[in-house]
This record gives sequence, structure tokens and C-alpha cells, in this order.
Amino acid sequence: MEIYSSLVTFFQAGGLFMYPIVLVLALGVAIALERYVYLTAARATNQRIWKQVMPLLMNGNYAQAVALTEKSKSALSRILRYGLDRAEHAQRRDDVEVAMEEGLMETVPRLEKRTHYLATFANIATLLGLLGTIMGLIQAFTAVANANPAEKADMLSASISVAMNTTAFGLMAAIPLLLIYTVLQTKTTELVDSLEMASVKFLNILTEQHSGADA
Repeated sequence: MEIYSSLVTFFQAGGLFMYPIVLVLALGVAIALERYVYLTAARATNQRIWKQVMPLLMNGNYAQAVALTEKSKSALSRILRYGLDRAEHAQRRDDVEVAMEEGLMETVPRLEKRTHYLATFANIATLLGLLGTIMGLIQAFTAVANANPAEKADMLSASISVAMNTTAFGLMAAIPLLLIYTVLQTKTTELVDSLEMASVKFLNILTEQHSGADA
């Protein structure tokens, strides 16, 4: 209970700039949760689709592979569908590779969507904290300008202590947002790398089967 009271007192002492920092933090947390759930689900779906498609590709059952990818809305299914559609009409590996790169270029922005806002929100929270402190210091020096000389030191130290609350709170909001941003960036990079690896494996399987058919 004492911790709660201390937090409330700390927040109230910070002034009006505490509220926009809270809003920025809330928006950042909402985006972080949505992105984390989306990326985690996307990774699980891609792994499941790849385990189902891989045996079909190895056996040359492209029709079944196409049917399977058409039923799924996963990122991997979209990329594989580009490759499978092009493989029906093109014999060269380069043509299929270009088609799959096109699918990857369409997919990556969806994976990276809104994540960059977290870094921006972290910077905004820090700047709002600094701005709140500066405004608080201006008010503090203005208030003590006409105060009793004997009370100036105590009043100024108390006012500065209150003004620093916004900077502290801004950093308290910014640091977790930056950490979450790094985590999501890492998850996104790993997901993109897995898609690229799956594309290479698909192309290698396609090339081997075409080479075997020609032989």
C-alpha cells in the first residue's frame, strides 16, 4: 500500500507532462503486445506450413502443395505460392527466384509494421520528460524570485526535486520501450531469415528435381 501511495504522490508531483508520457507508454505497450502476438503466431504458422509442404515438394506433388498454400494466409504460404505459380510456366531457376523475392518484398513490410513506432515513442517519452523538467525549473525559479531569502534555498531544492520527476518518469517509460523494440526487431529479423532460408531450400529442391528429370 505504501508503494502505491508513493507512486501516486510521485505521479501527481510531476505535473501535467506526466499524462502525455503515460499516453505514449500506453500506446507503446499496446503496439508491443499486438506485434509480439502477431510475430509469434506468424512464426508458428510458418513452421507448421513448412512441415506440411516440405514432403510434398520432395515428392514432386506441386499440385497438392499449391492447394495447401492457397488455404493458408501465412507469410511462407504467400512466398511459396509465388514460386509454385512461376515454376509451372518457367524452367529457369532465376525466374522462380525473382518471383519468390517479389513475394518476400510484399511480406516483409507486414512483419515490420508498426514496430518502428516503439523507438519513436521511447524518444518522445524522454523528450517529454526533459521538457517537463525544464518547464518545472522555469516555474521554480520564477516562484522563488520574490520569496524570502531565507526560504529560497529550501523552496528551490523542493521545486527542482519535483521538476525532475518528469525526466525520471520519461526514462522509466523509454527504457522498457527500447528493450521491447529490440526484442521485436530480433524476432522480425529471425522470421525474415527463416523465410529466406525456406525460399532457398524450395529453389534447391526445384533445381534438383528438374536436373533429375532432364537427366
